[in-house]
Amino acid sequence: MNSDTPVPVASPTSAPKRTLLEPAPGETLRRVRSYFFEGLCVSSAVVVLVPLFLIFIYVVSKGLSGLSLDFFTQLPKPVGEERSGMGNAVVGTLILVAIGCSIGLPTGILAGIYLAEIGRGKLAAAIRFIADVLGGVPSITIGVFVYALVVVTMKRFSALAGGIALAIVMLPTVTRTTEELLKLVPAHLREASLALGVPEWRTSLLVVLRTASPGIGTGVMLAVARIAGETAPVLLTALGSSYWSFAIDRPIASLPVQIWRNATSPYPKWQQEAWTGALVLIVIVFLLNLLARIATSRSVKAR
Repeated sequence: MNSDTPVPVASPTSAPKRTLLEPAPGETLRRVRSYFFEGLCVSSAVVVLVPLFLIFIYVVSKGLSGLSLDFFTQLPKPVGEERSGMGNAVVGTLILVAIGCSIGLPTGILAGIYLAEIGRGKLAAAIRFIADVLGGVPSITIGVFVYALVVVTMKRFSALAGGIALAIVMLPTVTRTTEELLKLVPAHLREASLALGVPEWRTSLLVVLRTASPGIGTGVMLAVARIAGETAPVLLTALGSSYWSFAIDRPIASLPVQIWRNATSPYPKWQQEAWTGALVLIVIVFLLNLLARIATSRSVKAR
């Protein structure tokens, strides 16, 4: 065959031509699935938020009328007396939460750092297992344990015993949250710090921990919100008090216990104070969360 002879070209198929703007086959179905699952996620979020919103509105409607300066400055009074409040319970709750955080937060965060950065083998597995089991233990069981260990030893109820019980309650949440968030920190940050000659302990504390601090702060506030509303362990360890008390080795009042006592009473005035106490407790938890968010956001901006 002569090389100059043109080679016959196959005729084009009869398939219809598609423009660039025309959706690919199956694109419509993928969009429908995407919209369906997005709507499912939004609906799930609404299902979660609506009951929470309704509870908050109901507590506000019931407790707002009893909110006054006397509530924060006066002691609980018998029925019929004026200027009754829960000032000692508000102060006692803050003291108990402070004691619990001073014990539980350092211990839980350091345990999480150990599990994420150092812990290997059977010891780390045992710590994880204990933390997971402790997270499912009822809080009243922890209260009984601290009662037998601390209250019986000291031969008195005390704010210290209540703080220890709350610290044990918050330990699993803080430990596991810290561990999981530290594992999410990119490995190249550790490697860069170690390559510059920074010791491993400073890398863990000043690089890895600071990077994960916003998420850890959220987990910490979840733990604080839980212990702020605990009643059973506080009732078994700190007991409660009808007077002002600032000593950690003496019984101390708390909002959850005072709310429980007033709510189970037959007197409408005490029941009203219980609703107001519940509202104040929600506001305290909200303010603690807000302060934690502000602190973590500033640290992120500074970095």
